[in-house]
This record gives sequence, structure tokens and C-alpha cells, in this order.
Amino acid sequence: MPLFPRQIPTARPLRSPRLKAAVATLSLLALAACGGGSGGSDAGTQGTLRLALTDAPACGYDHVWVTVDRVRVHRSVDATDAEGGWSEIALAAPRRIDLLTLTNGALEELGQTALPAGRYQQLRLVLAPNDATSPTANAVLPTGGTEVALDTPSGVQSGLKMNADIEVAPGQVADFLIDFDACKSVVARGNSGRYNLKPVLRVLPRLAEAGARIVGTLHPSMAGATVSAQLAGVPAVSTTPDPATGRFELYPVPAGAYSVVIAGGGFATGVITGVPVNVDRYTFLNANTAPILLPSGADRSVDVEVDTTAGVSPDSALLRLRQALTSAGTVEVLARPVAPNSDPLPLTIASAAPQVAPFVDGAAAPVFAADTAPAVVGRYSAELTLTQPAPAPMLVKTAPVDVSAALPDPLPPIAVTFP
Repeated sequence: MPLFPRQIPTARPLRSPRLKAAVATLSLLALAACGGGSGGSDAGTQGTLRLALTDAPACGYDHVWVTVDRVRVHRSVDATDAEGGWSEIALAAPRRIDLLTLTNGALEELGQTALPAGRYQQLRLVLAPNDATSPTANAVLPTGGTEVALDTPSGVQSGLKMNADIEVAPGQVADFLIDFDACKSVVARGNSGRYNLKPVLRVLPRLAEAGARIVGTLHPSMAGATVSAQLAGVPAVSTTPDPATGRFELYPVPAGAYSVVIAGGGFATGVITGVPVNVDRYTFLNANTAPILLPSGADRSVDVEVDTTAGVSPDSALLRLRQALTSAGTVEVLARPVAPNSDPLPLTIASAAPQVAPFVDGAAAPVFAADTAPAVVGRYSAELTLTQPAPAPMLVKTAPVDVSAALPDPLPPIAVTFP
């Protein structure tokens, strides 16, 4: 019996059974072109734009809902809401979508439409507001908590802006995804029980159905871990394993060589180096009969607080926690939004030695070895990025984070002050 299940990419369904309800709500039903969007020498020459929605894993939430009203598209990256030239993909009625059904390789088709051929540089995802009729149109359900309305930015009416580089060629299909990162987009407002929606969105090309994927299986006890494909310590794609089977799928991953990082969930961090990605076949990390199980770790908790001084107008902040390994370079183990000038953000971080394994094509499972260097075990670097309303500059600071077993418990909090 083969180690891996046979893959037939052309027969791969675009939606899993658990997403069928969401499929009905997400289909875009019509497109209306507004304000002269077909001008120029290519007027009357049509191509097709096809969109789908996906999501990176959320952290600490069971559900994150947004209510989509329409998607707008424009040729100019600088076009304002009031300018002409917009085209719209409009839903017959606003539709409430749970972003957390769109992880682990699942894509939700948004539909397709004809557009004048040419280059489009701006998309806007327009959300319906929370109002008296639909007070939880956009909402979050924290793990172990109750459903809470998200405080949405004023821009939901004009649309959440995304820079894009979409070339619609005559007679061709331009295939793209909107990646709505729920984890980085939901910011707890301290201990108030309120949450802000600070959308983190990007536009990605949809890659080949026959490949551009990394597939693996974790032991079911590691269901709380996050898996990411990284280049130079920056995740390209992240996901979480299926809680029942432990299977995970990273997609879309551009062709290249990556480190796959498995982090969180009460286990040591695992890094698989030199993982190749091809557009014409899947990359398997292990056999589904030999799930990856990393050593359990003595996680430690530390609070991170972001403060600002006079002259700094915080909009949002993002914390990235990185670890420099002796045999695998620097990897990112988590990224969390932080509410500036609010209650500290509690983090749970592995204090155990990270495990590193080289990728071996066709092997039943990777063979890990611990990186026990004193400069590595329990030691991290926190990078905090503070954004301010334009045209104020973005501010970045770094701070060491030490959760090694040699330190007393509880650990002292980490406070970072801008500027």
C-alpha cells in the first residue's frame, strides 16, 4: 500500500462539505460597471476576472464573521471613493461569512465577471455596517466566550482598500484570491470585552490546481498548532490542521524552497527545512499513517504592553515573535495584533528546544533533532510595528523575549514605548 493517497488534482473539489452553507452565501450574483470603467483604447475588448476568498488561521477565536456587501475594482491605485471608473461586483443582499471556514487550503468562490481588458491596481471589499437591524453583522466569538460585535472602521462604507496588480487580458481569465487574515485583523481592546476590526487584506494570484501545495499530517493532539511556509522568517502561507484528522494543506505557495514551521499548542516548535514547492505536483511532508508529533513543551506566559508618548497617534500595532536557530535560520513563531495603550497582551510561548528536520522526498516522516544552543532555547526577538493614520510614519521597535526555564515564574512583563 502506498505511503501517500493518490492525488487527482483535476477532480479536487473546490469546497469541502462543511463549507456548502457558506458557498451559497458567498456566490456573487451580478456585476454593474459604474463611472466609465471601460475607457481607453481597449474599450469593448473583454477579459474575465475571477475572485475567491481565503483566510489564514485565527488565534483564540472560534468564529470571525464579516458581512460582505460588494467588491469594487479600479484601474488606479490612487482612485478615491468619489472618482469615476469603478466597477462593482454587487451581491443581491449583504451576506454574512465566517472567515474561519476558509482555512487549511479551502477557497470560497466569489464568482467571475467580464471586465474591459487592462491593468487593475485597486480592490475594495465593502462590508455592511453593524446597525440596529443587524447589530452583529461583523462579529467575533472568542474561544470559551460569547459572540461580540466587532467595532468596524469608518471605511467599511467606501470599502477596505487592497493594492493589487491584476492584468485582465482579452479572452483570458485573471484568477486571484482575497486573503482576509482574521488573526491579524481582530484586536482585543484590553479587558473591556470589546474588539476592533483592523482588516489585514492582500490580493494573491491563484496558482495551479495540480500543485503549489504543501500537505502533511500532525498528530491529533497538536490540533492547536499553526503551520506556515516561510521564506527568510516571513510566512508566505499559514494554516491550522483539521482538528479531527490532523491533516493540513498550505496553498497557494509559489514555486521555491521553504521552511515549514509548526508552532504553538503546547509543543516544541518544529522546523522542516528545504521543502520544495512545484506547480505541477503536491509536496508531501509525511505519510498520513505517520503523523508528526513534536515533544510536549513547558510553555510559559509573558505579557507584552505597547505604550505611546505625546506626538504619537496609534492606529494599531502588530507583534511578530521570531527565533534565530543555529541550523535553520530565523523563523517566525507567532504574529498577534496589539492594542496600543491598553491592557497587556498575554502570550504563551514554548520554552522547550526547537526541533529541526531536513525535508526528504518520499520519507514516511521527517526526522527531527533538537537545537539545544543556549542562545536559542527559550529565547526570542519581538518586533512591534506601530501604524498611525496617514501621513504619519510607521514605527518599528524590537525587544528581546526570554522565557527560558532559568528565569523565575511569573516572568516580568515586556513594555515597549513608542517612539
